[in-house]
Amino acid sequence: MGASSAVRVVVAKPGLDGHDRGVKVVARALRDAGVEVIYMGLRQTPEMIVNAALQEDADAIGLSVLSGAHMTIFARVMELLREHDATDIRVFGGGIIPEADIPELERMGVVRIFTPGATTAEIGAWVRDNIRPAHAAG
Repeated sequence: MGASSAVRVVVAKPGLDGHDRGVKVVARALRDAGVEVIYMGLRQTPEMIVNAALQEDADAIGLSVLSGAHMTIFARVMELLREHDATDIRVFGGGIIPEADIPELERMGVVRIFTPGATTAEIGAWVRDNIRPAHAAG
């Protein structure tokens, strides 16, 4: 069982959001950028997302939130990561998130929010350049 050098990212669509076309496009773009993507699909709870990230030994969690519940969802994911002593798993996201909320999300520990204008190439490049595989050092 050799450890992969690829970055592993759990991508999920938390909450009651019914649209997953955008997040599927992002997941494909991440794969094209050489990222190993574990796509969880729609209507995931923060608990399900964090448990998957722990089980999959993920380096990061990418959340797509269009429902307006982003503050609550990101806060809960960050809280669960702290509870599991897993704050080395970096959290980023995107969706319909007002610019005014981004500083508060960053204070929570979210490393990057992509606003609706972000391109898939930009997201893929950011993940490739900013998320490191947990097993790279050593």
